Amino acid sequence: MDISGTGLRGLRAALFSALVVLLSSGSHVLMSQVPLPRTLVVGAFAGVFAIAYALAGRERGFGPIAGLLVPLELAADTVFTTGQHLCYGPAGGPVAGPLRAMGLDALCGGTPVGGPLAEVTGPVDAAALLASPGPYTPWLLLGTHVSVGLLAAAWLRHGERALGRLLRAVAAFAFRPLLLASASAAVVRRPARALPRSVRPAAGALTRFPAHSVGRRGPPVLGALARA
Repeated sequence: MDISGTGLRGLRAALFSALVVLLSSGSHVLMSQVPLPRTLVVGAFAGVFAIAYALAGRERGFGPIAGLLVPLELAADTVFTTGQHLCYGPAGGPVAGPLRAMGLDALCGGTPVGGPLAEVTGPVDAAALLASPGPYTPWLLLGTHVSVGLLAAAWLRHGERALGRLLRAVAAFAFRPLLLASASAAVVRRPARALPRSVRPAAGALTRFPAHSVGRRGPPVLGALARA
């Protein structure tokens, strides 16, 4: 089982795409306080999924993940801004943008995405901030997007590493009995290794006995002198 398999590759790409679209659409709705057309969100997810699936052939580190996630998040935010203007116009909807004049109302139809989220207000009025931006507002928004994207990339990197370790452990556990059986069979089938000719004992060397020699072991020298 490999992390680049078709099933796991699709799952990783889907998780990546969902995270990118969720972060971008959620932050965009909170800042603009205007929901997004459903078809626009679905199209953004399909586009990000296609890119992520093409690049998910192997396990990726933090750098490649962040280098892809942050630009895609910013690109999706730009697409959402354009889609809101085209579908809803300055009045905020439901269908009052330029697409209505072209007869493309179906592209903006359906239940908008993020309706309840658009009604959430915090200590800072994001819509008012965007309506009258200060000199540092664009940089503040860019820094927020980049920071959130880097945090999401770090989270995805930990997930990639954990999944890779899990798959390697499962593969080692699953194939361990097979490897042991194969090694045992190889040991049984292995023939006895013959010694080289240079180190073989000469024929009859182990059975030859020096018959002309006589073993004469007498008493110790001190005992022999005492008897004398």
